[in-house]
Amino acid sequence: MSPNLQSILLGTAGLSAAALAALLLTLLRKPPSLDPLARNRVLQIFLLGLSFQCLHFTEEFLTRFEHRLPELLGLPAWSLDFFVIFNLAWLAIWILSALGLNRGLRTALFPIWFFALASIVNGIAHPILATIAGGYFSGLLTSPFMGAIGILLWIRLLRLTR
Repeated sequence: MSPNLQSILLGTAGLSAAALAALLLTLLRKPPSLDPLARNRVLQIFLLGLSFQCLHFTEEFLTRFEHRLPELLGLPAWSLDFFVIFNLAWLAIWILSALGLNRGLRTALFPIWFFALASIVNGIAHPILATIAGGYFSGLLTSPFMGAIGILLWIRLLRLTR
C-alpha cells in the first residue's frame, strides 16, 4: 500500500467508523416519519449544520489541515486536491440527501446520520488534537459548533426514526 493511501485511510479512520455506524442506524432504525413537520425539524438543523460545515472546511483549508493532521499522526501529508475534492463531494452528497429526506427517502438518512456522527466526532477530536499539538489546531474554532449541531441533529434523527 502506498504511503499516501495509508495516510488517507488512517487519517480518516474516525470518519470511516462514523460511516459504518451511520449505515447501521439507517438499516436498523425505522424509516423516516411520514410527518412533514418531523422531517422539516431535521432538515432545519441539518441545513444549519451544512452552513457551519462550510465554515469548518474553510477554517481547515486556510490553516492547512491536510498537512497538519497527517503530520501530527506521523504520516505523509494529503494532497490539497484530495482534501478539497473529499470535502466538496461530501457537501454535494449532503445537499442531495436533504432533498431526498424532504421527499421521505430512507436512503437519504445514511448521509445525514453520517453528518451528525462526524460532527460530534469533530467537536471532540479537534480539542484533543489541539491539546496534543500544544496549542491551536486546524479546525478548532468551528469544531464546538459542529459538535453541538451534531448532537442536536442526532436527537432529531432519533425522534424521526422511532
